[in-house]
Amino acid sequence: MLELDAKATARAEPERVWALLADVSTWPDWADFDEAAVESGAGAGEVRSFRRGHTRTRERVTDFEPPSRLGYDLVSGLPIRDYHADVTLTPQDGGTHIRWHSTFNAKVPGTGRLIRSRLQAFVADTVERLARAAERS
Repeated sequence: MLELDAKATARAEPERVWALLADVSTWPDWADFDEAAVESGAGAGEVRSFRRGHTRTRERVTDFEPPSRLGYDLVSGLPIRDYHADVTLTPQDGGTHIRWHSTFNAKVPGTGRLIRSRLQAFVADTVERLARAAERS
């Protein structure tokens, strides 16, 4: 099992950060996605789709606890399996500490470290962009 861990602090209350995180339609405004949409459902069980360039991914929300925790599993789109992420928002000094923690396995033996490196950079960038977007909203 491989792990990713990214953190940032936003000078915005958890409710403002949560509003962006929970509403997938806002993601192309602040994250590096060309498209993002809800396919079905709402809250826990919601299925979301994303496009970045030619890559399309789908996720299923597993935990939806406003304004503190969003968990999701990757359904399709990347050469990994058993991907699960938890995004936690914790009040901190008038702002919000954001932690995005993920675990997964590589589908193809020997590719895990490369995939982890690329995903770590992407997730770290996403967390930082979320924090800055919350500060602007």
